Amino acid sequence: MTKDTTRSIAEMIEDRPAVDNQEAFDALWHITSELKAKVDARFDLTMDPCSAEFQPYHSSTGAKGFLSTFADPEIDWLVYSWIGTPQTSFTNMHLTISLGPQIDVPNFGFALGTAPDIFMYMDYLPRTDPWTDMAYFDTYYEPANARFLQLRNDSRFSPFVSQDASMRLYQSPTSLCFMVPPTDETLALIRETAHEMLDRWLVWVDSADPSPVADRPAIAQRDEYIRRTVAERDPANAIAVRLFGQEMTDRLIRTLWGGNRTLPRAG
Repeated sequence: MTKDTTRSIAEMIEDRPAVDNQEAFDALWHITSELKAKVDARFDLTMDPCSAEFQPYHSSTGAKGFLSTFADPEIDWLVYSWIGTPQTSFTNMHLTISLGPQIDVPNFGFALGTAPDIFMYMDYLPRTDPWTDMAYFDTYYEPANARFLQLRNDSRFSPFVSQDASMRLYQSPTSLCFMVPPTDETLALIRETAHEMLDRWLVWVDSADPSPVADRPAIAQRDEYIRRTVAERDPANAIAVRLFGQEMTDRLIRTLWGGNRTLPRAG
């Protein structure tokens, strides 16, 4: 096993600020777009007008980005986005999916990027307390454990440990959060893992039993609180401020968690 990476994304970029990552970015965005196409085929998504101004956006520093948000009767909020400077080390992209409260299947967390090595994050975000609901844990986390152990024991994948304790709080025991050098082999393994994670999640969604109606308001409130907290506390926001300024960053963060949405909430 390789040593855990405890340095921040910003610190890694400062060490190697001028790595041309266009090729890696293109490969990672292709993976993300493949997953988005699968989601589009399963759900009847509508784009929320609140993200229209960010398709795309750019700054005077040469940084660019793209942010689109969606919802439908089953999905409360979906973010499909990228941000960064592909030719100078830093990029970050997301496909994050918050379900409506009519089922309690975990939400889907997914991010890839360069810093300048590849950053990968894939996880199932629990909608209940798995510490006190082992049936939930066994259903949704045991199936992901083999892949977690495989990557944890792969010397090319260095576990990324956030310096921010709250970011570690919001990761499950099978969260795939690594730094890895970009090669044809590692990109192929990342792609394979990404499709495995999404395909498993889609099966869960299709086979889920309805959640109790009385529980749904609390599930919806919890989801939005977590979504907002993660977006607002993300240490990488400091990089966005450097690239786009505080005012633009604040607008992006609010759009990320759905604070200015116009579409109705799911469920």
